[in-house]
Amino acid sequence: MTTPSDIRALIEENGVKIVDIKFTDLFGQWQHFSLPVEAFDIDEAIEEGLGFDGSSIRGFQSIENSDMVLKADPTSAFLDPFGKYPTLSVICNVYDPLSGIAYTRDPRYVTAKAEAYLKGTGIADSVFVGPEAEFFIFDEVSYSTSQNTSQYSVDSEEAWWNTGKPGLGHLVPEKGGYFPVSPIDALQDIRSDMVRAMIDAGINVEVHHHEVASAGQCEIDMRFDHMLKMADQVQLYKYIVKNVAKAAGKTATFLPKPIFRDNGSGMHTHMSLWKDGQPLFAGDEYAGLSQMALYFIGGILKHINSLLAFCAPTTNSYRRLVPGYEAPVVVAYSARNRSAACRIPMYSHSPKAKRVEFRCPDPLANPYLAFPAILMAGLDGIKNQIDPGAPSEQDLFEEETLKHVTTVKGSLYDVLDALEADHDFLLEGGVFTPDLIESYISIKRIEADQVRLRPHPQEFVMYYGG
Repeated sequence: MTTPSDIRALIEENGVKIVDIKFTDLFGQWQHFSLPVEAFDIDEAIEEGLGFDGSSIRGFQSIENSDMVLKADPTSAFLDPFGKYPTLSVICNVYDPLSGIAYTRDPRYVTAKAEAYLKGTGIADSVFVGPEAEFFIFDEVSYSTSQNTSQYSVDSEEAWWNTGKPGLGHLVPEKGGYFPVSPIDALQDIRSDMVRAMIDAGINVEVHHHEVASAGQCEIDMRFDHMLKMADQVQLYKYIVKNVAKAAGKTATFLPKPIFRDNGSGMHTHMSLWKDGQPLFAGDEYAGLSQMALYFIGGILKHINSLLAFCAPTTNSYRRLVPGYEAPVVVAYSARNRSAACRIPMYSHSPKAKRVEFRCPDPLANPYLAFPAILMAGLDGIKNQIDPGAPSEQDLFEEETLKHVTTVKGSLYDVLDALEADHDFLLEGGVFTPDLIESYISIKRIEADQVRLRPHPQEFVMYYGG
C-alpha cells in the first residue's frame, strides 16, 4: 500500500466496513478510534488529518492546547484480523493543526527523523533492525492494590508448581522451557495461530519456539527490516499476540519479570548499518566485525545507562536486569557470550549477517524511541571513534567475575537520572527534542514513585514480627 488508490482498492476488494485509526503514545501504547468506511476519506486523512484531544494522551498536550491532528500513512495499512466486521487499520503520524508541523513528542516521528539523520551523516543510508520480543502466555492472572492490600497471581497449565494438581504431569521445569516438544510445550498451536495472523497482516516471521522460563514463556522472531517498518511491526506483533491469546481463553503479557526466580522476557535488538546496498559491519576485526561496528558498540556501551531509560523503561525491567537468569547486566561485548550487554552473533559467516545484538532492551520499550536511541548512541560512537575496550570471553555471571566488571544501573530512578545527565547525543539532528525527554522523565519518575512508596508483601514476610 503506497497511494490513496491502493487503499481504496483494498477497501473495495475486502469489503471493509470499519477503518481503525491507530497511533502510539509516548510510552509505547497503541491508541485508536474507528470510523465507518462511509465516513472515511483517505485523501482527507492523508492531507488534512483527523482531529483528537491531545490532552487526554499521557505525555502529550496540556488542556489549553489540546487539539491535535492525525495524518494517515498509507504504507502502514493492514487488514485487522480481530474485528467482527472487515476492518482496515492505518497507522498515523501526529501533527499540530495550527502550524501544520509534525509533533515533536510523536514517537513515530522520532524514528522517521533518526532514519533521515542517518542518511544525512553520510555514514550509512540504511539501518536494519531485528528485535526478539519474548512474552508469557498465562491461563490466569489477577492483581490489585489499595492503601491496605496488595496482591498478584499468575498461573499456567505448564508451570512446574502445578505438579500437585491431578491430571497434569508434563510440566515445564523451572528454567527448563527451552525447546521441549509437546506435551511439555503446550503452546505450539497458539504460537502457530499467532504466526499465521502475523503473516496475514504482512509481518515476515522466521521462527517461533518456547523460551527458557516455566509457565508459558514464548518467542516469535520477525525477519529484520528498516527501522520505521520494524517499529510498526513490533506494535502489530504485540497486538496480535495479546488478541490471539485472548481468543484462546488465555492472557499474554510483555511484562519483563512476572515470575520470581525464573528467566525474564527481553527484546534483544539486532542492528546493522548499510550503504549503497552493502553491509558496513563486516570486516577483519574482532568476531569478523569492521572498525565501524566496534565504534558503534563503543557508543552503546558509553551511553548504556541513559539508553536503558528508553530500552528498559519500567520498574519491573530491573527485576529482570539482575545477575543470573541469562540477563545481560555487564557493560561489555563478546562474540557468542550471552552474558554481555552487546553480543556478536556467530551463526553465519556471511557479511550480510554481521550485526550487533544489544541484549538489554525488554518488550515494554516503545520501539519508536528505543530503536532510534540505540542508533544515535552507535552513531555517536562512530563519529567520535569510541573504543569499546577489549572483548569479554569469560562467563560474566560468575560471582567472582562480577566483582571486577561494570554493571548497568539497577533501577528506573538511576537510568532516568542517567538520561537527564547524558542525552546530548540524542539531540543531534533534532532527532529527540528536549521537551520530549523532559516530559518522558517527569512521567516515568511518577511511575517509579508508585512502586517505591508502597509496602511490599515480602516486607511483611521479613519484618512484620520484628
